[in-house]
Amino acid sequence: MSGVWVFNNGVLRLVENPGDCPGSNAHRKVLVHVPSNEVITSYSILERKLLSLGWERYYDDPDLLQFHKRSTVHLISLPRDFSKFKSMHMYDIVVKNRNEFEVRDMQ
Repeated sequence: MSGVWVFNNGVLRLVENPGDCPGSNAHRKVLVHVPSNEVITSYSILERKLLSLGWERYYDDPDLLQFHKRSTVHLISLPRDFSKFKSMHMYDIVVKNRNEFEVRDMQ
């Protein structure tokens, strides 16, 4: 078990990715579209890239942005607020779109 113990609002918890802690100086992760080397800085950019790869937008859940690729069983579910877009969401996109996206440390 590795990570950092964080005490916040009277609660002690283990954070495996210390970059997720407020005030942390750890490197943040960014999602990069590999063919264009473009950092994804908004959902509008991400949606444009996903649509060009054959993903379709679902509008069933008002709390999520969801994309489905008709030729697969894959579903990408993202929080509606881009500020809550975390590395776990980025890696989900990378796994479902091999050679198109990668996660990098923001310098």
